[in-house]
Amino acid sequence: MSEGSTPTNRPEGLHEQTLSRLNNLDAQVAAGFEAHPYTYARTHHARDVLSAHPADAVGEDGEATWEAGQEWPAEEYALAGRVTLMRHMGKAAFADLSDERGKIQLHFSKQETEQFDVTKKIDLGDIIGVRGFPFVTRTGQLTLRVTSWQPLVKSLHPLPSKFHGLQDEELRARRRYVDLMINPESREVYRTRSRMLRFIRTFLDSRDFMEVEGPTLQVVPGGTEARPFKTFHNALGHEFSMRISLELYLKRLLVGGFERVYEIGRNYRNEGIDRTHNPEFTMLEAYFAYGDYNDMMVLVETLLHDLVVELRGEPKLTYQGRELDFSLPFKRLDFVTALKEQAGLDFDPLDLVKLREWSDVRHPEHRKTPDYKLLDKLGGEYVEPLLQDPTFLTDMPLAISPLVKVHRDREGLAERADLYVAGFELAPIYSELNDALDQRARFEAQTARRDAGDDEAHEQDEDFLLALEYGMPPTAGMGMGMDRLAMLMTDRDSIRDVLLFPLLRPEGTGGSEAGTAEAHAAEGVTEGG
Repeated sequence: MSEGSTPTNRPEGLHEQTLSRLNNLDAQVAAGFEAHPYTYARTHHARDVLSAHPADAVGEDGEATWEAGQEWPAEEYALAGRVTLMRHMGKAAFADLSDERGKIQLHFSKQETEQFDVTKKIDLGDIIGVRGFPFVTRTGQLTLRVTSWQPLVKSLHPLPSKFHGLQDEELRARRRYVDLMINPESREVYRTRSRMLRFIRTFLDSRDFMEVEGPTLQVVPGGTEARPFKTFHNALGHEFSMRISLELYLKRLLVGGFERVYEIGRNYRNEGIDRTHNPEFTMLEAYFAYGDYNDMMVLVETLLHDLVVELRGEPKLTYQGRELDFSLPFKRLDFVTALKEQAGLDFDPLDLVKLREWSDVRHPEHRKTPDYKLLDKLGGEYVEPLLQDPTFLTDMPLAISPLVKVHRDREGLAERADLYVAGFELAPIYSELNDALDQRARFEAQTARRDAGDDEAHEQDEDFLLALEYGMPPTAGMGMGMDRLAMLMTDRDSIRDVLLFPLLRPEGTGGSEAGTAEAHAAEGVTEGG
């Protein structure tokens, strides 16, 4: 026997179903197969066979126009994939073989298939290789007539039931590999996400942006208000933070002379988990010199319009039952005006003394919210849920915009526009602050807030301030959440559904998940599909 072909070792405590599958593997090895072959010469995917023998042989009424059992031209195919359905019928057997690109029915027969008897040792979930020729069954289904086959790896756990699937949402996220294995729609979500990211890169590259990478470990995390994750570097003997934003290192590059830069990368914020938040998430940030927030709004709306057309064929998509229109131009809505109207205020919302008095009466739950954050909280309650079609909420309060230029025409406001879609923020857009002395003063104000107990306030990054003192050109900037954008593009209601591996509570620390085999059994696992 070749290496890897010996009967399997059996540790203590294995589940009964696992032992049964190991017995089947031993039987395959005894029949002369390798237990774990190193390679397989696949020539095609399932979709290739189906597309090579297309549906032009089917009439308009859907009935087959070929004769039952008719063979296609004798081209042999070698396929490989996972067995998701298997049924034996005496001297014949049918199976479904699924690979990354599709599924095809297989036909094994005692007359034509080598090692036919050993097919009884194939379990659902096994990965096998097959060689054969296409033909049409009596029911008109294109099928591969298998002449030879080879086990490639034995699945030691059964698949979830064909009828019940993997229903528990947390278990689907925790066992993502099983979710992808049995749910083609889940695989399509992540294919769409990949297409989305590829399109964004192409869009920006074609406009002379350069993709760059900033550091994930930072001495001073900055770029937004958030609580960072801390870690200790043993060799340097120093504590570092995981980055909470891409911003400050991209701006250093503008100081250095690059004029159009972007990064698509991971950020880490030590915060809660909900429908639109995960502590580890992906952001796009882009900056270009000699522009302002008006210029960036045009770039962003063009990007999203073109992306929706690319993925959907038109500038509209349906999200959670509601049609969203990405036609150009997107709506612009003034933040102060919208808050005043929706909250029914008879005073200027920027008067924080009056706003505090009003809020303490109507929203006692916000009494501990700092004054400068109160505008943001109330905007989230009164304005944001109304913003379904893509809308730029413009001219945000300066108090919650520490890295943004003061509005050139309106006191107390910043040149900032937040893009909202489906009621949640997708992309803040700035005329970036490049006054080094003003930036230092704002950082010092943030430091005072940290000293007063606000652990989300900015830390003072002296190296970034030094960079600004060398001079950064007028700059337009934006950040866009790739996970939230993927939710929109795939019609998913939770950020967890567009992250391959979202952050979850470790098993055994209070979660509700069962062990592997027991959890599968609870989800309706059956051997027969």
